[in-house]
Amino acid sequence: MTPEFPEDIQHRVISTDAIDEIERYQILTSLVVPRPIGWVSTRGQDGTLNIAPFSFFAAVSASPMLVSLSIGTRRGVAKDSLQNIHQQGVFCVNVVTEMHLAAMNKTSASLPPDQDEFVFADLPVATANSVEAPYVANCPAVFECQLFKEVDLGRVNMIIGEVVAVRLDPSLPTIGDSSFVDSEALRPVGRLWGPAYTLLGEVKILKRPE
Repeated sequence: MTPEFPEDIQHRVISTDAIDEIERYQILTSLVVPRPIGWVSTRGQDGTLNIAPFSFFAAVSASPMLVSLSIGTRRGVAKDSLQNIHQQGVFCVNVVTEMHLAAMNKTSASLPPDQDEFVFADLPVATANSVEAPYVANCPAVFECQLFKEVDLGRVNMIIGEVVAVRLDPSLPTIGDSSFVDSEALRPVGRLWGPAYTLLGEVKILKRPE
């Protein structure tokens, strides 16, 4: 049965100039959902390892393979991830799946720059093949990235990374004879608002019209 469309909505129109920064954040992050999580791992200049989640993360292009993440400041100072990317020019993005949800959330804590988040969250670590950056050793899917471009957006920096290699658990199935990774096997986690996350749920397949 085809669902009936509702009557036209009499929308409440909110001018973004009329609301403060917190309200903008709350509206944006509760409507642009679910968002993939860029769980970014880097190495500091002194060798300290860092890993932190960013939910302003997206695919940008397939050729070249590019991803983007927006990193803000904390009390006016660039976050450790951004400083490390500036210094090293490389990073890894670990795909957050259900088994790592609690650990990922733990790495969102504000720690001093000299504290290793891998140790803090009890995460196994390894070094990527193609870039000098750490990654979560038991993560089923990891992007190895080098800095492609940075865009200064004022209080936020958008980092565009070129994916130079993709690490995949060989047990992850693909769909048919394609390279599509089976989402139901991957079990990715999406970010909603505030402390809310969503799991995969039902997957619907719709053929595109000719």
